Amino acid sequence: MTDRQIQIVIDSFWPLLKAGLMYTLPLALASFVLGLIVAVLTALARTSGIRILDFIAQFYIWIIRGTPLLVQLFIIFYGLPTVGIILPPFVAALIGFTLSVGAYGSEIVRAAIQSIPKGQWEAAYSIGMTRGQALKRVILPQAARVSVPPLSNSFISLVKDTSLASSITYIEMFRQSQQIVARTYEALVLYTEAAVIYLMFTSVLFILQGWLEKRLSRFSAQ
Repeated sequence: MTDRQIQIVIDSFWPLLKAGLMYTLPLALASFVLGLIVAVLTALARTSGIRILDFIAQFYIWIIRGTPLLVQLFIIFYGLPTVGIILPPFVAALIGFTLSVGAYGSEIVRAAIQSIPKGQWEAAYSIGMTRGQALKRVILPQAARVSVPPLSNSFISLVKDTSLASSITYIEMFRQSQQIVARTYEALVLYTEAAVIYLMFTSVLFILQGWLEKRLSRFSAQ
């Protein structure tokens, strides 16, 4: 690397890190929390035994899982204005990522619910619980522990996927790197630096995931 490139890396590190901390991670976290709510509701609809709810949930999952996330973001941000719905970049990205997390997460939650032995349902019913009470007090707490590893992986993937928000002008970390590249013409250096910062974020999340899984496995063993 030349002295100029080294200086560019030093000068751009804080702006990129700041964009990641202030825009990338908050977008990922907000999308994941909202998407998790959608995922649970969708999974409950899939396992409710009510045909219309099951059909609506399956249709939603089919649409979201069957189309590229980038295309969905373009429809929300660039397509909706043609029918009079104009959304800020953050809101458009939040909606797009929430729907994506909801669709993929719902299958994780549904599988976790179905993995709970039927004896747990029967035991809850035997002491007079309704289906809703059994879900809330017995089934969902156990399903939550089962869901943690795959949902953790989904969140880590989501942090990386937020880079797609740059395509709808949301100024997260990757968009920030694009703007610096436009001024310096050092694409290789800056995009590599952005990749390293993403790697820093995901490495911390991998460590937290491992710690959480150990805590849960210890709790389950007690």
